[in-house]
Amino acid sequence: MWDSESESVAGGDYGNGILSSSKHGVKNDGFELRDHSWYVATDIPSDFLVQVGDVNFHLHMYPLLSRSGKMNRLIYESRELGLNKVALDDLPGGPEAFELAAKFCYGIAVDLIAANISGLRCAAEYLEMTEDLEEGNLIFKTEAFLSYVVLSSWRDSIVVLKSCEKLSPWAENLQIVRRCSESIAWKACANPKGIRWAYTGKPSKVSSPNWTEMKDSSPSIKSQVPPDWWFEDVSILRIDHFVRVITAIKVKGMRFELIGAAIMHYAGKWLPGLIKDGGGSTDEASNSSSSSGGSSWKGELHMTVEENKDDTPTVEAKDQRMIVESLISIIPPQKDSVSCRFLLRLLRMANMLKVAPALVTELEKRVGMQLEQATLADLLIPSYNKNETLYDVDLVQRLLEHFLVQEQTESSSPRRQSFPEQHMYNGAQRGANPSAKIRVARLVDSYLTEVSRDRNLSLTKFQVLAEALPDSARTCDDGLYRAVDSYLKVIPSSPFLLFAAFIFINLQA
Repeated sequence: MWDSESESVAGGDYGNGILSSSKHGVKNDGFELRDHSWYVATDIPSDFLVQVGDVNFHLHMYPLLSRSGKMNRLIYESRELGLNKVALDDLPGGPEAFELAAKFCYGIAVDLIAANISGLRCAAEYLEMTEDLEEGNLIFKTEAFLSYVVLSSWRDSIVVLKSCEKLSPWAENLQIVRRCSESIAWKACANPKGIRWAYTGKPSKVSSPNWTEMKDSSPSIKSQVPPDWWFEDVSILRIDHFVRVITAIKVKGMRFELIGAAIMHYAGKWLPGLIKDGGGSTDEASNSSSSSGGSSWKGELHMTVEENKDDTPTVEAKDQRMIVESLISIIPPQKDSVSCRFLLRLLRMANMLKVAPALVTELEKRVGMQLEQATLADLLIPSYNKNETLYDVDLVQRLLEHFLVQEQTESSSPRRQSFPEQHMYNGAQRGANPSAKIRVARLVDSYLTEVSRDRNLSLTKFQVLAEALPDSARTCDDGLYRAVDSYLKVIPSSPFLLFAAFIFINLQA
């Protein structure tokens, strides 16, 4: 079983997750913290001061020299004779990691857990605590703990990867991020029957429990594990680490629709304005494509990210832009890997955050592949250009173009259903399941009716949308009539009356 119940290794120097140096440089009873300074509890006065951030460590030179190559170089290569003070402000892991490393140098037992191992491993590398100085030095022992304890546990791999967020670039260079990501990916793709419910199981309709949740509160080990058992745990990761995990999961061949659902879950948690009412429900993101709605939540995303008066993005805006761009880049290429509603809301946010144009174009193409699943509310995307229409009509036109290109590609594909099969299917479902073009035509007519109330909508834009779809896409012209009528009521001038007559004549032909 790959999920361990503790962060410890049985036997050897790692019993109960505790390690210590086999040699004691100075007899002591431990460390004492006074204000922002650490002191060694010993009768021998300290002769060396180490500053890490705003914390002082009053130590002894010999224990550090015997186990740290960096300390050797700082002291012996220094031009200052009798150096008795150094500052290590760039030490990864900060004062917490150095405290553990210093205790190890003194032979004091150090309790290794998932929460401190990555910082201590990076600190050991920084301090050059190698085997050249002492057999079983800190690099060796922390590396062994990572390899044999952390990477065998789902929970610990998540905890360590989360802790790596403050250890760049050390954790990346030491391959901690890569190894944890691959470990998580391997376990996420494993047979669900091998999952330990103690850490990853969840009762029905409840998110995965925290790692600290007691085993006794878990469901029976015989309960069936849902396929999304890992969503909640990986969604706590920072976006770059989440991307690493998803990329590794893709390589291992997980179903694309499950990967898409994980991405929607993550977006719902980190982009609160993406889902209606600011919630993070993936059920809505994945199932709402079949529902219809109005524009009651129009403008909601304006409140999600604020920008300064000089149009300089705030820190929050930059973070959300990075998340949106990263999510777009990892959405599986297969159709229906995520819902059309999710894609459109992501597109809405991408336009607002001024995401890279290439990614926006890619997202528009993805929407075009599934446009028949959209609702009117999804298409009512505000125009973020000044002095333009209320809604982004040009965007909808591009979506239509992508949809038509996709339809043409599918119709000419050799994988298309044979005529008898297609005829049989359409004949049985014609009433309840109209073709994609018919659905899109109804959607466009409803959209035209909505946007026609905008006085800034030009005749050209209205006409281009009205004529974008072929005549065969409409089984009835009532929707288009209503849109034209609505448009004429807003701007009842003679040129538009002539245009209405032109549309009417063409529809009757």
